[in-house]
Amino acid sequence: MTAAGLPMVVPDPALPARVRIHEVGARDGLQNEKGAVPTEVKAEFIRRLAAAGLSTVEATSFVHPRWVPQLADAEDLFPMVRDLPVRLPVLVPNERGLDRALALGVREIAVFASATESFAKANLNRTVDEALALFAPTVTRAIEAGLKVRGYLSMCFGDPWEGAVPVEQVVRVTRALAEMGCDELSLGDTIGVATPGHVGELLQALDGAGVPASRLAVHFHDTYGQALSNTLAALRHGVTTVDASAGGLGGCPYAKSATGNLATEDLVWMLDGLGIETGVDLAALTATSVWMAEQLGRPSPSRTVRALSHKE
Repeated sequence: MTAAGLPMVVPDPALPARVRIHEVGARDGLQNEKGAVPTEVKAEFIRRLAAAGLSTVEATSFVHPRWVPQLADAEDLFPMVRDLPVRLPVLVPNERGLDRALALGVREIAVFASATESFAKANLNRTVDEALALFAPTVTRAIEAGLKVRGYLSMCFGDPWEGAVPVEQVVRVTRALAEMGCDELSLGDTIGVATPGHVGELLQALDGAGVPASRLAVHFHDTYGQALSNTLAALRHGVTTVDASAGGLGGCPYAKSATGNLATEDLVWMLDGLGIETGVDLAALTATSVWMAEQLGRPSPSRTVRALSHKE
């Protein structure tokens, strides 16, 4: 480590020159909190993330408050941050959620599908195909309104009820979202069971099926400590968008074995060391996660945050 608390830079010419980090801490991270975080704290969190150089900060979700009460303040929160000079996508579950988002001037949305029947049932009480049919008019309307649309795909590598998920099953649902019109498709390892070889196999299969890496993002959870190695495998296959959560916040309220997301600071440390540009100020981001950990009353699980803030 250098005196400034930054890694030694050793570039790898086989990797992308730049990676866009899709920051999910304010939405995916906070939706799993036991209690509600004050709206002003959420807004300040988003402002600090933007100030640290993150160009995309997923702000909130327009899911019915009964299902995700931690994000019930979406209508109050979004106007507090919508003028920030960054991308602020929001999650919408259906056309009602889209209506709420459009009324507030949202410019980017995401829909949330599943690669497995069990999780589709647990999350949406529908089959995979029924869920896709539900999303189709939402995606169509959003595109007609000039919005960018991201398609999240959960359980791409393993499912707590079904076990390992066949690659061809993931390819089928990913292609359906692509054909629906989603600009970007985020492949989620919701319970953190993926390994680098599995990641490479899926990305190769998707490329062969007409879904290139340029349309993909990866979203790894660190349940088995594999999130960074899986991310590196994805970068080697041409992926340049990586989802991460500041301070390692989050999990999944409908999958109890899902632990925290890949910590943004851990990702930035690796990318900085590889000479890959992100635009993120690691010191400012670490300070933001330390601040947020204080608001939540517990230390950050991110190893990089702990190392740079000298807190065990």
